[in-house]
Amino acid sequence: MRKLALPAPGTPLCALDELDDPGAKGLTLGSGASRINIFLIRKSGAVYGYLNLCPHAATRLDNWPDRFLTQDESQILCGNHAALFRIEDGYCTSGPCVGKQLEAVPVEVVEGVVRIAVYPPARG
Repeated sequence: MRKLALPAPGTPLCALDELDDPGAKGLTLGSGASRINIFLIRKSGAVYGYLNLCPHAATRLDNWPDRFLTQDESQILCGNHAALFRIEDGYCTSGPCVGKQLEAVPVEVVEGVVRIAVYPPARG
């Protein structure tokens, strides 16, 4: 896994109440050559962050703003190739990139704010 050029740990991304549960939100961090697109997913009280980049064709996952989940909100959906990914770890379970994973972005929630966490994300 490569290390992303993320803002410093503690950088706020959004208020927790801006994310439905389940729900998703896309964000652009930085500008110019250092610009990266990420998205946040909230499910069962937990928040997950991923790079907004399909491992199949290096395209964005969302065709519409903040549309990252399947209709039943149980999986992440690539709007371009219909690949499906588990929310909890970004592992592709169906589609042209089966067995690959989305690149995780370390996030944490502190006092109602979702922010960048220390890299790499803690698993547990």
